[in-house]
Amino acid sequence: MDIYGTTALVLGATRGIGRAMARELAARGARLVLPWYDWPEDVKSMQDEFLGPGSRHIGLRADLRKKEDVEKVGQAIAAAGGTLEILINNIERGGMPILHGSYTLPVNRDQWQREMETTLHAKWLVFNQCLPFLQQAAQASVINISSIAGETGRAGIAGLLFNDGYAAANRGVQTLTRTWARLGAPSIRVNEIMLGIIDSRHGPGTRGWGLFSEKEKQQILDHTLLGRTGTPAEVAECMLFVLEKADFMTGACLRLDGGFTLGGEAVPPMPPGALEEE
Repeated sequence: MDIYGTTALVLGATRGIGRAMARELAARGARLVLPWYDWPEDVKSMQDEFLGPGSRHIGLRADLRKKEDVEKVGQAIAAAGGTLEILINNIERGGMPILHGSYTLPVNRDQWQREMETTLHAKWLVFNQCLPFLQQAAQASVINISSIAGETGRAGIAGLLFNDGYAAANRGVQTLTRTWARLGAPSIRVNEIMLGIIDSRHGPGTRGWGLFSEKEKQQILDHTLLGRTGTPAEVAECMLFVLEKADFMTGACLRLDGGFTLGGEAVPPMPPGALEEE
């Protein structure tokens, strides 16, 4: 895919990973559609970067958990020409406003539903709203952003990072990716980037990371084969690979986690075996 001249809907561009992806797309000549809702402290900097005077990008406030707000996003795409080549489906609960914790506590009782509505249902609403616009393009690409929580659940050290609802919702994203790849073929490729511990998402730069002890942080890094967290720039590079270089890939899930999901399982020496003497 040639990104220049395309229209790209990028969710979550107010912060970290979403911002890095939006920046790379804009640098390659895409016109951006940028919905925003929470994280108000970051909205202004996104607007300053992309939506200043004379900008050809489009920004609007939208709660993507609500069908009527998602329809407003569709109306903005229609007004901009009615064709969409790129959908970066990057929305999740993300610690807004409550960090992980027991669903039984009064302050957290709505958290399960919030996680399902953002991490899973909002992605579904956005894709279905955008499908007619994607179908208008000669070639289109959808990238779902998910978390390794869908594979790890709360097992082992991952239990410090992920709770039940978040893990279950991310497992569901894989099903959506495969279903949408079938629906979109052959002109719409749908793939998934499954993220591990990334700066600004699960890792440094998040409120949750600051709650860990130094020992817990080191345990997480020790469990990651590459011994470090990832960066938003690395996620953006992976996005560019999927868009620009992977024209024969659809329905796939790329895991970008530095080997976290493989960590903790050492490779033992090869056993000597037993051969019968002749």
